[in-house]
Amino acid sequence: MNIVVLGAGTVGQSTAELLCARGLNVCVVDEQPDVLRRVEERFDVQTVCGSAIDASTLFQAGVLSADLCLAVTSRDEVNLISASVAREMGASRSVARVFNPILRDRNTFDYQRHFSVDRLISLEQLTALELARHIRSTSVVTVETFMRGGVEVQGIPVGARAKAIGVPLQELKLPRAVRVGVITRRDESFIPAASDAVQADDHVTLIGNHEDLQKAVGLFEGRLAPGPRVIIAGGGETGLNLARLLKDTRCRVTVLESDADRSELIAERLPHCTVLRADVKSRADLEEARVGSAELFVACTGHDEENIVCGVEAKELGCGRLLTIVRSPDYANVLQRLGVDVAVSPRQAMARQIIGLISRGPIRERSPVAGDSAEVWEVEVRAGAAATQAPLRDLPLTGCLVAAIERDEFVKVPGADDRLEPGDTVVLLVHKAVESKVYGLFDPSA
Repeated sequence: MNIVVLGAGTVGQSTAELLCARGLNVCVVDEQPDVLRRVEERFDVQTVCGSAIDASTLFQAGVLSADLCLAVTSRDEVNLISASVAREMGASRSVARVFNPILRDRNTFDYQRHFSVDRLISLEQLTALELARHIRSTSVVTVETFMRGGVEVQGIPVGARAKAIGVPLQELKLPRAVRVGVITRRDESFIPAASDAVQADDHVTLIGNHEDLQKAVGLFEGRLAPGPRVIIAGGGETGLNLARLLKDTRCRVTVLESDADRSELIAERLPHCTVLRADVKSRADLEEARVGSAELFVACTGHDEENIVCGVEAKELGCGRLLTIVRSPDYANVLQRLGVDVAVSPRQAMARQIIGLISRGPIRERSPVAGDSAEVWEVEVRAGAAATQAPLRDLPLTGCLVAAIERDEFVKVPGADDRLEPGDTVVLLVHKAVESKVYGLFDPSA
């Protein structure tokens, strides 16, 4: 597999390291020759010195035959343009890293579609999502999105008084565009049949569009007590993204931010949150924010030392659980001794995303769900694949759920009589036990 990495900064180098460790052919592009020399000394990669938006540079880097182009420079505009040009020049897929949240907001303009980029990724969004995964045991959290946001995957704990308990799924009045993908019961996960029913304390993975998923949540949550009080220390992009991810949960979210303008912006964008002007390094400010009564404290400022200090203070004040962002691996050995319950690394969050992007064959992207017992695949349907030879009801799909089909830029939830056609993109939920069998249905060479 040939991969071109545009940008040799911190993200670019960690990406190259990850890809090299998996034995892939990697070419790194950057404008600084001294940086590239250091990259060549550390990793077994090719390098090209030049601008990422220069077509001749991309040609030298081999984008014409690249399976994947990752534009991860420090500038959004460069990443968008270079990923777009690489796709046009022949790269099978291109991904652009972006920081500005406007570029990922499809309500104003679909930059991803306009620039023909397969995916826009945000390091801050991925880090927030990783933090949210550690909170989801007590709330509903969006696990992942597919088909440019047209399909969401959500995890929901089933409440003791939920309306769905004991009712066969086929009799539940779920919105048409929602599917129950996985039921996790104690230590076992399975893809349910229409006759199955959920039980109290199950964890359910739902797939559908955002609006319909919100309508379905009430069937599984039931009448529940207010969720945990979560305090987010730091209102930067990661903190803002985390607060937004918790928007549709039962969590009571408070954001601590010292900058007045930033505090006003967060309060305006997230009216469901409490926003307090506070210096997270000040014990007095933490006491005033009643940190000691919170169930979870999430330290996500832009500095590791600040995250560790304010997190330790929060624990000493009585906060139940501490989650923190730690960028430097040098702190890994001391975190547990300091009382940190969960440490999230932005690099690891990025690695998780990239691993999903370097899938083989027709699989465009994959993401683990339900404690890694299953995966969600975004798959390109190719001519000659066995999956195109019969209606869905006649395909051997035990252990697999076809959640959505995108055809001619329109996303639909299929019925049993629908057939897949070459050129379609499908979202599948696949149990680990049947991965090889399902892959064979979509691989024309199988």
